[in-house]
Amino acid sequence: MNVLLDTHALLWFLNGDNELSEKSRKAIEEINNDKFISIVSLWEIAIKISLKKLEFKKGFKNIYRLIEENGFNILPISFEHTLIVSSLEFIHRDPFDRLLVAQAIHEKMIIITKDSNITKYRVKTLW
Repeated sequence: MNVLLDTHALLWFLNGDNELSEKSRKAIEEINNDKFISIVSLWEIAIKISLKKLEFKKGFKNIYRLIEENGFNILPISFEHTLIVSSLEFIHRDPFDRLLVAQAIHEKMIIITKDSNITKYRVKTLW
């Protein structure tokens, strides 16, 4: 199974936060699953840290090492992803989440997310 973590799922997993559902944690820890982090999530985290809206106690400079240590792959943004964004119904106003939806659609991935707006798209989710 190919899974794409929403930004909050990534942060909760890396922080060992109980906000992450048990089902999501198991999917992330399953060694047979291919786990992806979108570069857009890293961009979102960097922006929120710079605006002082988020604190990542392990340090943003360490996030790449943590991603590698946990067996995550980084998913770049492709032109095909942006094409899908251009035709997505405007259910979700957050540009980061809209791009995650487009990536999941194009790459045929399941998004690990608690965001109810994402579940309104024609994309598989897990929580």
